[in-house]
Amino acid sequence: MVGPEYGRLVVGPAGHTGVMRARERVAAMAGQVVQEPRRFYDGGTLARDGVPGEPPDPGADPRIVLERHAEEGVETFELERRLAYRDRHLSELLVPADAGFRTDLTSVPALFTWLVPKTGAHLPAALLHDALVAGRADPASYVSTDGHEVDRFEADRIFRDAMADTGTGVVRRWIVWTAVTVATIFVGREVPWTPLKHWSYRVAAAVTIVTILYLGYSSTSDLFDRSWIGAVDVPWMGQRPWWTEVVGGLSGAIVLPLALSLLWGRLRMAGAIAGVLLAVLLHVTVGLAVIGTTYLALEWLARRSALLGWALAAVVVVGSLVTFAVVTL
Repeated sequence: MVGPEYGRLVVGPAGHTGVMRARERVAAMAGQVVQEPRRFYDGGTLARDGVPGEPPDPGADPRIVLERHAEEGVETFELERRLAYRDRHLSELLVPADAGFRTDLTSVPALFTWLVPKTGAHLPAALLHDALVAGRADPASYVSTDGHEVDRFEADRIFRDAMADTGTGVVRRWIVWTAVTVATIFVGREVPWTPLKHWSYRVAAAVTIVTILYLGYSSTSDLFDRSWIGAVDVPWMGQRPWWTEVVGGLSGAIVLPLALSLLWGRLRMAGAIAGVLLAVLLHVTVGLAVIGTTYLALEWLARRSALLGWALAAVVVVGSLVTFAVVTL
């Protein structure tokens, strides 16, 4: 702090200012970590073809050097240099552990790359997480210099902290952490839970997803004043002006997932974020899915028969012209 008598800055014993310590306390209360970019550094190289590898260098910036591989239409990348990360709880982690490791960068479905791109500030953290998590066919590929074993739930936590250290935005890193946590719930194998606890998380997640999809379906039916098969009347919509129903639907898309997240126990934060995102972005996702499916169908037709592709394009154009004429003239 700055003293009124001397106008000087008083530095704490650990080299932090009072402002920095206050920032850390606020971040801790909010469940956040303070960004520390130097936790990532150059991990050196692996030994290859009889050539000794280079050791990690904590004083050097991380160098992400990728070699692209394409096998059967699947694009993956090999890390030419290792990535080092000094975790707050497990100390130094080096990835990969072997030259056979492959990554698809940030594992994001094509529908959601507008929200979380394949690369960006979060890329080092995504590469780290990929190596820490074992897939169905690929083992984990990391070295813990202190001999720690990293289960999938811990890997997700490391991912979130590492994204903070790369400067990834708070909202984006919690969204990404939620996505990998949901994946851990459904397909994770090396988890620190008993089978009963694991299944309780799966049931909670499934109930949340099914409930939100059903209520979203019913709300959409109510919005368009239709009686769709199986839809029920929802009280937050009702017979009101359309804009009031939209506002009511949006409020329901926030309140109901928050209530359902209580089923998730200690993972309720992931449940809340996943539920709200699913409810709020439900119609956007459906629209993008329709557009994406149409595009893939057109690509498939064009590869099979160029003539068929042009014929379909002509049908779409003529149909659009007719519709435009009927509506506007």
